[in-house]
Amino acid sequence: MEIQSEKKNSQTDTVKTAVAVSLTSILANTLLSLFKLLAGFIANSSAMVSDGVHSASDVFSSIIVIIGVRLSAKSSDSSHPYGHERLECVAAIVLAVILLMTGIFIGYDAAVRIHEGKFDEFVEPGVLALAAAVISILVKEAMFWYTRHYAKKINSGAVMADAWHHRSDALSSVGALIGIIGARNGYPVFEPLASLLISVFIIKAAIEIFNDSIRKMTDRSCDEKTEESIRCFVAGQDGIVSIDLLRTRLFGNKIYADIEISIDGNKSLYESHAIAERVHDAVEMQFPQIKHIMIHVNPADVDEK
Repeated sequence: MEIQSEKKNSQTDTVKTAVAVSLTSILANTLLSLFKLLAGFIANSSAMVSDGVHSASDVFSSIIVIIGVRLSAKSSDSSHPYGHERLECVAAIVLAVILLMTGIFIGYDAAVRIHEGKFDEFVEPGVLALAAAVISILVKEAMFWYTRHYAKKINSGAVMADAWHHRSDALSSVGALIGIIGARNGYPVFEPLASLLISVFIIKAAIEIFNDSIRKMTDRSCDEKTEESIRCFVAGQDGIVSIDLLRTRLFGNKIYADIEISIDGNKSLYESHAIAERVHDAVEMQFPQIKHIMIHVNPADVDEK
C-alpha cells in the first residue's frame, strides 16, 4: 500500500510538472508567434510569416500535450485494467500529424512561389524581420532545453515531442534568417527557399515523433541497459538462486515486466512467497518507471549445486 501511495504521488507530481511546462510553452509560443507574424507582415517577409505559423502550431501541440498527460494519468478501471498510459502516445501522434500538416502546407506554398518565379514586385524584407528571426532562435532554443530537461526528468514522450517541436522551430528560424539575409542582398528567391527548408525540418521532426510513439504502442521491450539493470538488481536480492527469464514491454512511458526466479526448493511455500513479495516491492521501488512486475517462482535443487 505504501509503494502504491508513493507511485500515485509521483504520478501526480509528473502531471503537475508536465502541465506547468506546457503552460509555459503556450505563453511563450503565443507571444512569439504574434510577434513573428506581425514582424513578417510589417517587414514584408514571407519566410517570417511561415515561421510565425509554425510557432502558432506549437500552441496547439502544447494543449494536446496537457490533454494527453492528464488522460494518461487516470487510474485503472474495469475497461482499462492496465491504465491509460498509451493515451500519452496518442497525444504525441496527434502532435506529429499537426506538425506534418504544417510542414506540408508551408512547403507547398514555398514550392509554388519558387515554380512561378514571380519576383518582379519583390519588396526587400525590413530589419524588423531580421530581429524577429534572431529573437526567435534564442527563445526557441532556450525553450527546447527547458522542455527537454523536464521531459527527461518525468520520462514523458509527449513532453519530449513538444521539446523537439521547439527545436524544429528554432531551426526553421535559422532558415528564415538565411532567407531574409539573402533577400535583403538582392536574391529574392532565398525567401521561398528558406520556407521550403523550414518545411523539411518540420516534416522530419513530425516523422521522428510519430515513429517513437508507434514504437511505444506496440509492446516493444525496453532497452538492453534497463533490462540488465533489473536483472542485476533482482539477482542481488537475498534468497534468489538464479533468474530463469526476464521479459519487459513498454506501455506508453511505463514498463511492465515478467520475471521467473529460482528459489531453494526446500523452502516452504510461505517462505518462497515472502521472498517473491519482497523482490516485487524492491523492484518497483528501485525502478519507478516499472508500473508492475509479475514474479513467477521456480524451485531450485540447491543440493545438486
